[in-house]
Amino acid sequence: MIAMPDGTAAPPGAVVKENLLDLDPETALARLRSWLAEHGEPSYRAAQIFRRLWEFPVDSFDAITELPKILREQLTSSFMLPRLELATRQTSTDGTQKFLFRLTDGQLIETVSIPDGDRLTVCISSQAGCALQCAFCATGAMGFQRNLTPSEIAGQVRELRLLASSSVATNIVFMGMGEPLMNWSAVSVALTLLNDARALGIGARHITISTVGILPGIVALAARPEQFRLAISVHAPSEALRHTLMPVNTKYPLADVIDAARVFDRRVTFEYVLLGGVNDQAEHAAQLAALARECRAFVNLIPLHPGGSMGFSPSSPAVIASFARALRARNVETAVRRSRGLDIAAACGQLRTERLGRRLPVVRDEDGHVHEA
Repeated sequence: MIAMPDGTAAPPGAVVKENLLDLDPETALARLRSWLAEHGEPSYRAAQIFRRLWEFPVDSFDAITELPKILREQLTSSFMLPRLELATRQTSTDGTQKFLFRLTDGQLIETVSIPDGDRLTVCISSQAGCALQCAFCATGAMGFQRNLTPSEIAGQVRELRLLASSSVATNIVFMGMGEPLMNWSAVSVALTLLNDARALGIGARHITISTVGILPGIVALAARPEQFRLAISVHAPSEALRHTLMPVNTKYPLADVIDAARVFDRRVTFEYVLLGGVNDQAEHAAQLAALARECRAFVNLIPLHPGGSMGFSPSSPAVIASFARALRARNVETAVRRSRGLDIAAACGQLRTERLGRRLPVVRDEDGHVHEA
């Protein structure tokens, strides 16, 4: 079966070029060396070509002007360099930018860039939609559509470089649309592309994978040698409350998630969205502190973004401050995330929902694409 760039079957008779952007550096370079040998070209051209895929990206092979014209034409005939189509771009007064990208099959995904001094953090998506249906999440409300490919995941960072050469990410967070550890096979390749010095060259300690606690995916991430960071979306410090907010707790109970965090060999961050009157009381702070101490976790408190609140109310600044003090008093290192992009549709999933509405979810096996190795 011939596959399209999004992984779907190609129409009968369709000619589909190979997508080098879906391959990790070693595989892509090997493929290029083989192809160059077939065309009577020297092998050193492979490195020339590859550096123009990611490190200094171009929008077409024809733009690699350091190559002979005939070679550029041959590359164009054999391979593709798909781009993400920019559907919407919004800029906040605080410098935050939100991008809505259209994929080849019409799906829309969101990417956010957040400047902070000499840092540029890019929040990327790993799925179109999300299957997890957390009660307070706009992305979950739209349902799951499909997994993204490696080129669509890492390609969000590549696309920002193409749109503006100054938009070079220093930090990556997998906190956009989707659950990255339910698309591990593609996310794993994307992590290599993001980190490898021959590709996007972002330090592993500057790349954070956020998960609700998909246990096979945490095991797979821990098995990688790079020092990628793990953030766990806790959002409720007890099994009973987490059941009401996060249906995934049925399959992956909070206690098991905490056990996995405890044995993870790198520092773990707890992400905790504060919901007014729901999970922001003194007893919740005490419970959360106990969990954090159990696995030496750093706690990141997140004010609920009003644009994607799904009927919940944000905690007041006074309540947030009190909650943070209660954690610190129990010797838990804590930060309160600054809200960014409040004047644009910066809540995850909000911009896509405004453009497409809520589509019916695609029925899928919840763990169909999670692999332990």
